[in-house]
Amino acid sequence: MGVRSVLVDLLAGNRGGQILLAVLLAAVVVVPISNLLLPADSVLHVPTYVVSLMGKYLTFALLALSVDLIWGYAGVLSLGHGAFFALGGYAMGMYMMRQIGDRGVYGHPELPDFMVFLDWKELPWYWQGFDWFPFAMVMALVVPGALALVFGWFAFRSRVTGVYLSIITQAMTFALMLAFFRNDMGFGGNNGLTDFKELLGFNLQADGTRVALFCASAAAVALGYLLGRFIVRSRAGRVLVAVRDAETRVRFLGYRVEHYKLFVFVLSAMLAGLAGALYVPQVGIINPSEFAPAASIEIVVWVAVGGRGSLYGAVLGAILVNYAKTVFTGVLPDMWLFVLGGLFIAVTLFLPKGIVGTVPVFKRAGVRWRRRPGRARSPESAP
Repeated sequence: MGVRSVLVDLLAGNRGGQILLAVLLAAVVVVPISNLLLPADSVLHVPTYVVSLMGKYLTFALLALSVDLIWGYAGVLSLGHGAFFALGGYAMGMYMMRQIGDRGVYGHPELPDFMVFLDWKELPWYWQGFDWFPFAMVMALVVPGALALVFGWFAFRSRVTGVYLSIITQAMTFALMLAFFRNDMGFGGNNGLTDFKELLGFNLQADGTRVALFCASAAAVALGYLLGRFIVRSRAGRVLVAVRDAETRVRFLGYRVEHYKLFVFVLSAMLAGLAGALYVPQVGIINPSEFAPAASIEIVVWVAVGGRGSLYGAVLGAILVNYAKTVFTGVLPDMWLFVLGGLFIAVTLFLPKGIVGTVPVFKRAGVRWRRRPGRARSPESAP
């Protein structure tokens, strides 16, 4: 089967996915032209800061997609995916810190500034290799995946489910946050990693670099969606849905439920790590606050708002909620958390299936209303 036939098969009957990929394709064509080719005084010009903001939204969309894969299809509510996101971000941050070299404040050719300030004498062993971009990208995937593998093996093998699993995933990310706040860990303490200069030799502040990062983020969302779609349409995906709906029954049928859960949990963690690696160059900093349990809870809100169990709904929810956050933190900075909490309560009460899950309900209601037997006909429509 060719690539085209595979894509047609994956997107058959999936209008939401088709729209998502079409919008992403249009964005990677229109945004570079609007930013790089059109003059700054043009109405159609997209400023560089907007490009970076949209790129950040797309990394959040990929993160939400990873949570939807494990929550929406396997029924595992993870409140620790912020940890996988942050680990991927730290891997990319370590690479970019190594690229600074003697251009830092203290001019040390090898040690980052915070290590010089803390009087470190040599680079820790776990920083070795991060001066090579391929190694850093592999670590951005492998480290979150390895953590998910170890954590998931013990959790799923012990048949920890439901709210208990959610609590221990939250405890995991909280423990990592406390660890990364320590200066002796070698990750910059509470200040984290920042003051990045370049990526692959390109100035991070250049317009072209920002556009390239935006396009890479859009491509990652598209590939992540197609990968997720491939999995949920496969035999393993059907087993995952069955596990979500009736785990005990699936177990009685002879399936090793923990293996299926572990597979999708590790894959989801790796996608979250990739999102973190794309996020850091666009915001210019990574610090332990990304491990905060509240950040992981917020990801769940994105998925719930968009509609879990659809993949594209998670993308929509992440973009809408973060756009609202950008607006409200500027207009009502002290009220944003109350707005977010109210949004989650409103979605739970009135839109339990999220935005994309509620649209078909309204459509069916509209069809039933139009077909009511007692509905009066207007005089113009009478024969």
